[in-house]
Amino acid sequence: MKDVKMLVYIKEVLKNIPSDWLNLTTHRLDIFNEALAKTQFLEQFETLFNNNVSESSALNDLPTAFDYIRLGHPLSCVLEWVIAKLNGIKPNCVITFSSKTIGVLAILRKNLLDNKNTRILYTGELPPSFDVDVLRNIYGYNFELQQIEDLSSISEFNGSTVFIEQQDQVYNFDRSPIGIDFFINYHEHLGSVLLVNGAQNEHFISEIQHVRRRETIAMTPINCLNALNLLVNDRTPEYSKTSKLVANKLLVIDSIKEITATSTIPIVGSSGLSIQYAIMMGLIHDAKEKHKGKAIKFIVPPNCYGGTNDQARRVAACFDFVEVVDLPVDGENDMVQSIDVVLNQIAQEDAIPYIIAEIPTNPRVEVPDLIKLKAVLGAARTTATGGIATDPVFILDQTFCPNIHFLGEGEMLSTIRTISYASGSKFPSGGRCTAGYCVGNKKMESLMETIEMHLTICDNEATDLQLEILANQLPSMTQRIQVAYQNTRSFVTFINDVLPAAKINFVSEELAAQGFTPSVFSLDLPTKGDSEKEKEAYKRALNHKLINLMITKIPSESKYCVSYGQLKGCYWTIPATSTQGTTKEGDKDYIARVALSPDMDLDLHKKVFLEFVEQI
Repeated sequence: MKDVKMLVYIKEVLKNIPSDWLNLTTHRLDIFNEALAKTQFLEQFETLFNNNVSESSALNDLPTAFDYIRLGHPLSCVLEWVIAKLNGIKPNCVITFSSKTIGVLAILRKNLLDNKNTRILYTGELPPSFDVDVLRNIYGYNFELQQIEDLSSISEFNGSTVFIEQQDQVYNFDRSPIGIDFFINYHEHLGSVLLVNGAQNEHFISEIQHVRRRETIAMTPINCLNALNLLVNDRTPEYSKTSKLVANKLLVIDSIKEITATSTIPIVGSSGLSIQYAIMMGLIHDAKEKHKGKAIKFIVPPNCYGGTNDQARRVAACFDFVEVVDLPVDGENDMVQSIDVVLNQIAQEDAIPYIIAEIPTNPRVEVPDLIKLKAVLGAARTTATGGIATDPVFILDQTFCPNIHFLGEGEMLSTIRTISYASGSKFPSGGRCTAGYCVGNKKMESLMETIEMHLTICDNEATDLQLEILANQLPSMTQRIQVAYQNTRSFVTFINDVLPAAKINFVSEELAAQGFTPSVFSLDLPTKGDSEKEKEAYKRALNHKLINLMITKIPSESKYCVSYGQLKGCYWTIPATSTQGTTKEGDKDYIARVALSPDMDLDLHKKVFLEFVEQI
């Protein structure tokens, strides 16, 4: 093992790591520069290393690593940097995953799109969830599989060669064999580490990172810490005992069933997008088996959460029979009418309709007429030839209101094929982990098994610690939602009083009485100017002025972030430049979105907002 100086330095860093590096999904949002999010942390960390500075205060002053914990975080960046140093390569050539399988799936996806061959070599056993038949027949991945004794004599291959090995020391790579393009070390408890070998393969890096951002997560903070301790302190981690893990999982499942008033078994994944990816692939799997030869249409609002929008298009890009269809839902567009038009069109084409929608919508916090929604989703439709059209599956993102009983027996969507899912980084965990979950109504029981299979194939199940966090936080979720809503209602009322010219998108008192109690609202500030261009420019500048004032005056609570449902504080963002990052420009919302928590200084936020009003 080389680079003693570096290992000694990391040992000191591990003694002094800020608690937020382990306990938050987002670090130092007050000094977050989105354009530099993938590079700034490591550049400044390298400066600390060169100056041998490892104090906790200096580490805490480092900026946000990547843009969100899914894609990366301080400890994953440090682990990747250490492994890169040990192997004499650039840090971006090392990519960690919580999953043991999805690293190779990312390579297979890239080569599928590039029509390039892939050879997978392995010693011992492949990860147990690596399902060769499903990956070939459902995902459409083309690869050769070869078990070998050693790497001393590798034949030439026209394509990418991946070597997968189970390793207790995930940081240990032997790069001497010729002909390996990617090395993947996987560990039963920690996840996996992918090493991109050679400059000729560096064009894969952004694509692999994009898979990590949209379909899975990076190795979790605690597991990165465990891997680093194993390396520099020779400290073998203590993993959760089976009895504790079983108890946590049972508690989580029971809590989700109680919160959603459903009887089917929930599925818990490493993130909301991990769950969504399993849903999409599970539905494609089901359609390929039951509706052979038919086209699949994923119907998605063009301005919905960027991760949903981007992932849907990424999935569609891998199949010539899958297409994304826009579903206008906000502002002048009515969700119910839009669904009716789109479903009628798809019925004529005899295609399979899968609808992904948020209720309330994001960012304008609108709720459709649920009685009309049920009627439209349940309406019988015919194909162009007079046959019976396939009924839709409604995939409901209810992250904003995870406490609404949409699916239980006798509830509004109990008779429509519906899956509901929520991002666990929001209210379920209070921002302490990324885990997400989904539930189905009784009409979805058989499909839920297929969805769970795809979550397993991607090795995207919730980790032991994520389940422990959810077990601790879910029992108080309903109460936290109610208190956060009360804070939000009070703040919205105050803004209406002091700035009546602003347009606020928030649920009505009537909807709140029905149980829709989100703690997020969007704020369309008043503007001025002689032309539409001048008015838009003025409003966008005003958005930034407001947010900068709030996060400067209340740095301990107000943050510039997309977070929602946190345990404390207040979060501000502009959807067009954050959650809608991959959305088409014409569909973006240049408004302020504000999310409040149950624990915050509401009076101080009102006071600072009044300062803002007096300045405009």
